[in-house]
Amino acid sequence: MIPGEVAALAVGPPGGALRHAALVHDGGCLTAPLAEVVAAARALEAERSPRWVWWSADAGAGPLVDDGVAVARAWDVAEAHRLLHGGWSATAGQCWAAAHGIPVEEVPDPPSEDLFEFAADRGSADPDALLDGAGHVRGDHARWLGDPAHLEAWARAALETAHLQHDTASATSVRLVGTVHSESAAAVLCLELRRDGLPLDRARTEQLVADAAGPRPATEADEAASRRARDATVLRHVPGREGTDLRNPAQVRELLLAVGVDVPNTRKWVLEPYRRVHPVVDALLAWRRDERIATTYGYRWLDANVGPDDRLRGRWTACDGAAGRMTAENGLHNLPASLRPGVAAHPGHVLVRADLGQIEPRVLAVVSGDAAFASATRADDLYAPVAQRLGVERPVAKVAVLAAMYGQRSGAAGEALAGLERAYPVAMALLDRAYDAGRRGEPLRTYGGRLVPTGRFLAGSPVGTDPALDAARGRFARNAIIQGAAAELFKAWAATVRATTRDLGAQVVLCLHDELLVHTPEEHAAEVASGVDRALQDAARRWAGGAPVQFVSDTSVIARWSDAKD
Repeated sequence: MIPGEVAALAVGPPGGALRHAALVHDGGCLTAPLAEVVAAARALEAERSPRWVWWSADAGAGPLVDDGVAVARAWDVAEAHRLLHGGWSATAGQCWAAAHGIPVEEVPDPPSEDLFEFAADRGSADPDALLDGAGHVRGDHARWLGDPAHLEAWARAALETAHLQHDTASATSVRLVGTVHSESAAAVLCLELRRDGLPLDRARTEQLVADAAGPRPATEADEAASRRARDATVLRHVPGREGTDLRNPAQVRELLLAVGVDVPNTRKWVLEPYRRVHPVVDALLAWRRDERIATTYGYRWLDANVGPDDRLRGRWTACDGAAGRMTAENGLHNLPASLRPGVAAHPGHVLVRADLGQIEPRVLAVVSGDAAFASATRADDLYAPVAQRLGVERPVAKVAVLAAMYGQRSGAAGEALAGLERAYPVAMALLDRAYDAGRRGEPLRTYGGRLVPTGRFLAGSPVGTDPALDAARGRFARNAIIQGAAAELFKAWAATVRATTRDLGAQVVLCLHDELLVHTPEEHAAEVASGVDRALQDAARRWAGGAPVQFVSDTSVIARWSDAKD
């Protein structure tokens, strides 16, 4: 059972003139129009701050977040399911089945709306029953919830599932319940990120797009002219080959070969060493940067995703279904560096930017319990004491540590790994065990308890049929246990920042791998920056369970994202 005070919320499906919701708390239930239930939930949050339970943040927390309710604590059934069972898919039917120990593969599908579909109800003759004859949540529950009278049963089913998940999580890992809490908070944060958006300087952003893509086209002919002008910046370096289609890799290879650049492919990292061989290489790389903006982050992107309040919005998710990193759409996670000057605080505000330093090796020190490696983390620059211990230059030590986590064995990295294995045998043994388990397709759990089903990676090729693919699974597993643990710490940190700086008017507006941007009233900038650093220490202490590992953040107050030092 989930300890403490718990409240469950179920919201009727979209559609119709009036949505309803059900709020189950302290044994009773309020079923009423959505606005009335949201008002009751707001009051309950302010007075009692229960742990909220819902099938998923989208389905349950969405109306609260849209109404500005600052949810403090939650148990998200879908996020708990992903942690316990791995992967991304977490429908209500799957969550119910897994929690109750009935076959997940037999969860009934929703109606297909096919007029010729055979309408069998799998033994449930009662139209008001939540479950079918096999004990599964009825497949047509979305339609069933159109009747407000069914919402209480739906909320109580979420609560029952959450209690069972809590018991399973407690028995699985000593840290897994805490991970569910932070993942649930991250899921609510994702809704707030989507609601609030990333602040932009629209005029500056439009100018940056124009610098890359040309002026805003009024017609298709204008767009084609800008495209030809971009192409000309490359083709002028190769007279006689003006007909080359720069969007065709085979033709680009032929063009490069004509000027003496023979490459196996045209990827950026392959072309970089040839910048000084011929000017067309440098021009081609610049063209690719501009072409990406013109085609992906150009005027259509601006018009579709930046609101009248000059905020870039997109959908966020709390985990990627693999090791558990947060993801975002509409360029929020892969905005080209050349557009970062357009990300700017709005008048009266600044951005507090914080970037975790050397997060993955510090996480390795915690999850492995290697005392010698933990000692290295007490330095602000972890790689310096590692280099001293190995008797190598700092760049070599850095390459060796990263290679250990990513499974690289060739070249200088491979040579340095031997020294790492002697100096930090406990940490290296952990990575080796993960690699071996991944090769065999065995499931692993991260430090925080997330299941990583390595056998599903490269699922098109069964384990044991291709040594190269088995090795790839091993490398995936080796990195996933570190990357996944780092993601757990990051989300615990982000959730702590959200909770502890909200009263100062601060908004978390970007979570990018190991980096946070917090939009902050100018008068509170120093206090928020201190709060961000303090939140890291608090979150790390809880997450690491007292392990003697130091975590550091490069935190600064800036006006534009591009002002931050990398």
